[in-house]
Amino acid sequence: MSTATYRTPGSGIPRLRVLSVIARMNIGGPAVQMSAIMRGLNPERFDHHLITGHVGPNEADYLEQRAPDLPVHRLNGLGRTVRPTDDARCLLELTAAMRRFRPHIVHTHTAKAGALGRAAAVLARVPSRVHTFHGHLLHGYFSPAKTRVLVQTERGLAALTDRLVAVGSRVRDDLVAAGIGKASQYTVTPPGTRLATAPEPAEARRLLGLPQDCPVVAYVGRITGIKRPDRFLAVAREVRRAVPAAHFVVCGEGDFEPDPEAVADLGDSLHRLGWRADVETVYAAADLVLLTSDNEGMPVSLIEAGLAGLPVVATNVGSVAEVVQDGTTGLLAGLSSGELARHTVTLLRDGELRRQMGAQARTFTTQHFGAERLVADTQALYTSIAVARNWWTASPFERSAL
Repeated sequence: MSTATYRTPGSGIPRLRVLSVIARMNIGGPAVQMSAIMRGLNPERFDHHLITGHVGPNEADYLEQRAPDLPVHRLNGLGRTVRPTDDARCLLELTAAMRRFRPHIVHTHTAKAGALGRAAAVLARVPSRVHTFHGHLLHGYFSPAKTRVLVQTERGLAALTDRLVAVGSRVRDDLVAAGIGKASQYTVTPPGTRLATAPEPAEARRLLGLPQDCPVVAYVGRITGIKRPDRFLAVAREVRRAVPAAHFVVCGEGDFEPDPEAVADLGDSLHRLGWRADVETVYAAADLVLLTSDNEGMPVSLIEAGLAGLPVVATNVGSVAEVVQDGTTGLLAGLSSGELARHTVTLLRDGELRRQMGAQARTFTTQHFGAERLVADTQALYTSIAVARNWWTASPFERSAL
């Protein structure tokens, strides 16, 4: 498709048409970031549309809970589950939608949408294709045989992609080491978000039914195998032996059902809240946030914790260390529940250390992970593509965005 086909009449810079495709907008990091981008892109420069599927069982819909005003197009079959017949139909519908909208750029997010969306973009002759890795599936998800198939698939898709975006340097390095794309294709764009105004801690605890005079450890996110909720419970049991008054709040749901005996051991010190739209209330009620995952991209829950002024104890996996400054804004550990428990006990017993780390976490995350920065990085990426392809000239506006 020629460049001229995309130019619009008028003396100003033509709006760039961008079509984003994401498998589903379940509560989690990708949905938070997509929401910030949808709200933040300059509408005078960008005509941005979003296609998404439906959330699965045991998942909360981000659009329903937190962003009902966002304009999206729902496409059946684009969700997480792989069904060949539905996926083939979805591919055809995506291709037709792209031919109607004629985007300059198709930007895909998450694995299944990345495969179907980029294939459709090739069929529809979309000039530029971008894909964001919000993490990767190289470790801890599949058997070695399935992982090899996944890597080969992603290598082929990377060859069809102009720009690859990784949420963190560690994520990018892992992907490049696996032969998925070239280093020159990658841009690192960390997540960005904001928190709604939170109630005072005492009011937050009242709203959640928590005691006022006990230390509270929070987890926010999906309850699924890779997040290791079993390890969270093991840490909680060890912490309770050292700090008997500690309470543990879990905000989220998922496909993992923890051992009933492990849950029973914690008694009324464990509070399972399910999904809540007012996640800021959970952070306001907590003293620290605990993450026990085997694998992560760059967890938005830890960014939210920092914005709330909370220190973090987390496994040092994926790009966690790019969010949590070990020894400054939180404490990082290996995969040992014992080490995680010791770090948690250290922070629960030292209120001054918690306050210092929390204040430093708020400063650091506000500077590096705000929604405004995410939007600016995304606009700069799209602008660089537009200038490179001569859709836009490198006027002072575009040069400043590069």
